[in-house]
Amino acid sequence: MSRRQRPRTVIELETHRASVPEVDGEPAAASAEAVEPLELDPLYGVALLKVALELKRRRDGTPEEILRGVLLRMRLSEVDFRAWLAGRGDLAKVFGE
Repeated sequence: MSRRQRPRTVIELETHRASVPEVDGEPAAASAEAVEPLELDPLYGVALLKVALELKRRRDGTPEEILRGVLLRMRLSEVDFRAWLAGRGDLAKVFGE
């Protein structure tokens, strides 16, 4: 090794495989598919931000009307969005749910 070269550090990482618990002889991953994730669409956060900006900008209209308008423009399902919002707890209080 010459003076200008730095020694290289090589680190080998061990990969660990997570053990999958079995339920009735089948992997539990199959039963986990039945549970829906809490955040169904990544645009829900964007929709929530747009609703907040509309609420701040527009003084006319109820929060419900503004929410429906934003969801309609973004082509998001109101039922799914409300289910996601209900899972958030304190955010649902903003819309009186």
